[in-house]
Amino acid sequence: MPELEHIRCQREQVLMDADSSIDHVFFPDSGVVSVLAVYADGHVIEMATIGREGCTGMQAVFGAKSSSVQLLVQIPGSAARMSRVAFTRAMQSMPSFRGLMFAYVQAFLEQVMLSVACNGSHSLKERLARWLLMMRDRADNDALPITQNLLAEMLGVQRPTVTNAAKELERAGLIERGRRQVTILDRQGLTEASCECYRLVRARVAFHLPKTYPEN
Repeated sequence: MPELEHIRCQREQVLMDADSSIDHVFFPDSGVVSVLAVYADGHVIEMATIGREGCTGMQAVFGAKSSSVQLLVQIPGSAARMSRVAFTRAMQSMPSFRGLMFAYVQAFLEQVMLSVACNGSHSLKERLARWLLMMRDRADNDALPITQNLLAEMLGVQRPTVTNAAKELERAGLIERGRRQVTILDRQGLTEASCECYRLVRARVAFHLPKTYPEN
């Protein structure tokens, strides 16, 4: 505990840039952090999300000192920050902590692999529903402070394309769109509109980390 520093995470704050050293590992208490691939032209796309079930710096688990991804605060919240040196020391000296980190790495990889499969197999409307539900699981609030531009960027599509998909969900009474906010009106209906990947991710994360979802 003395190694942890509690900080606030602001919307669109970059916790770590791509190709930079891993100075700290962040354990979100609330909010959501996106793991982004950054391309030469500045274009980014989301590969995974991290909430209170996990931590940033997967590479640090295996002793890496630099990262190839950018960490962007998607939904504001708070986090506990630990230096990479202290994190490595805890991994070496605390078997229970090491075991928990290995379990989270497995859950994280399950999420990434399912995300890759989902992007190639399912419609944008299904993927949007899945993404909103995953945000809702971490935010504990039906009102999500996200914009249309952000949705488009994270899902790797043009804004008009994601706007059309969001309109379909809105016409079905599942969500309501605001200027800088999306509100989930019917969580069960949104789950049914999503592809099976949402349920699969939840089930596999819960398998590796049984305390992630209260209802599990």
